[in-house]
Amino acid sequence: MLTRKHSLDGKKPFGAAAELFGALDAASAMRMALVAGDVALVLDDAGTILDAAFDPRDFPSFSNIIGSNWIDIVTEDSRHKVMEMLAAARRGEVQPWREVNHPTRDGELPVRYSVLSMNGGEYHIAFGRDLREAGRLQQRLLQVQQALERDYLRMRQLEARYRMLFERSSEAVMIIEASSLRIREANPAAHGMFGARAGSLPGKKLLGVLDRNSRDAVQALVGSALVSDNVSPITLRLSKGAREVQASVAGFTQDRGQFLLLRLVVIGEGAEPAGVRVGELIDQMPDAFVVANSNLEIVSANSAFVEMVQAASTDSLRGRQLGEIIGRPGIDLDLIEGQIDQHGVARNVSTVVRVGRDIEGEAVELSAVRTGGEEPFYAFVIRPIGRRMRDVPASSTDELPRSVEQLTDLVGRMSLKDIVRESTDLIERLCIEAALSYTSDNRASAAEILGLSRQSLYSKLHRYGLGNLTGDGD
Repeated sequence: MLTRKHSLDGKKPFGAAAELFGALDAASAMRMALVAGDVALVLDDAGTILDAAFDPRDFPSFSNIIGSNWIDIVTEDSRHKVMEMLAAARRGEVQPWREVNHPTRDGELPVRYSVLSMNGGEYHIAFGRDLREAGRLQQRLLQVQQALERDYLRMRQLEARYRMLFERSSEAVMIIEASSLRIREANPAAHGMFGARAGSLPGKKLLGVLDRNSRDAVQALVGSALVSDNVSPITLRLSKGAREVQASVAGFTQDRGQFLLLRLVVIGEGAEPAGVRVGELIDQMPDAFVVANSNLEIVSANSAFVEMVQAASTDSLRGRQLGEIIGRPGIDLDLIEGQIDQHGVARNVSTVVRVGRDIEGEAVELSAVRTGGEEPFYAFVIRPIGRRMRDVPASSTDELPRSVEQLTDLVGRMSLKDIVRESTDLIERLCIEAALSYTSDNRASAAEILGLSRQSLYSKLHRYGLGNLTGDGD
């Protein structure tokens, strides 16, 4: 390690280094110069490039720079930097790195230079470092920063819209901590419902503002909301005023904590006459009744509908597509929607209700209506008509046509839709008859070659009056 002791002993400082560098040939000296940077330029006192060392793959535009003046191969705005670096090198001053741009066919090439004076100022060496990779990193950093700023602005806007909706909602809404049942937030409608002054509900326990008899129901509701997305509303009683409210709850996770979104609606505020509960009457109707949202997803259904589709409960149906149960896929419900759009209601539409994997389904008659507003709902009344159709004696005019000529004879007497349905039934009946004939009336084999379940085949045999329905036939 070199120290000031060399000069105190009467020797020239760095003498060994001077001898070492003096012994280097030109090629070795230029390789050492490249270690200090990506490009090295040997200049005379006027700035003319006498020699250069660089990688041609990284600097293809530098192939013919020897003999040129350094100031002529930089951009207009970089020339004053080159002049200042050469002037400082002549004075022997230590210089900071300066960024200089070189013009190329692909744009500007940024290089950071520092100039070192050699041989008493007769020659100068400009060490350069390629800044393209650093520029790309800076560009990526800038893009990431701009993306973060856009995301932050979007989140601020979403938060502002959520806060405005939360504060101005006429429905009482509260955010509850699931672990402690402590109220985290409550909108003005919730404060008004509980008769509390503004801002006093956050921090209180939810059970403290409810009647004692409702606390067990709240605990059960919270437990259900944490394990299921479909939780039926329950009735609670407030501690003040003893008013009954309908509570709906949904769970969500935020910042690794579980929270509940609780919505409260006062029951019986001018909605129904005293002593009349429309919901109970609908649930006891003998005909099936179901309500769906604008996407035709089931929202609510009465007991008759649950029994008709052989479901476990209303909760198990909530959220399912109505098209999975009612009508032929992609046909009947679209026609019903079209009738509602045109006439406001759909009356006595013949369709089917499918249970499980039964493709054929049970014949039903359906009437429907749609509510107005930004988020419309559909209400359907459904009654089975299969028994009614079986009780009607078959007449000669009700028999299926047996040939294409008989089908064409129906033109003018029936609509095209009914004729198409008759032709479908004809083809289906002929295929079943052919399968039974091919299998010698073995229904299991006939169902297999037709690609039907045995239950579906029996249903079609009964429909068309084919085969011995009382025998096994297997």
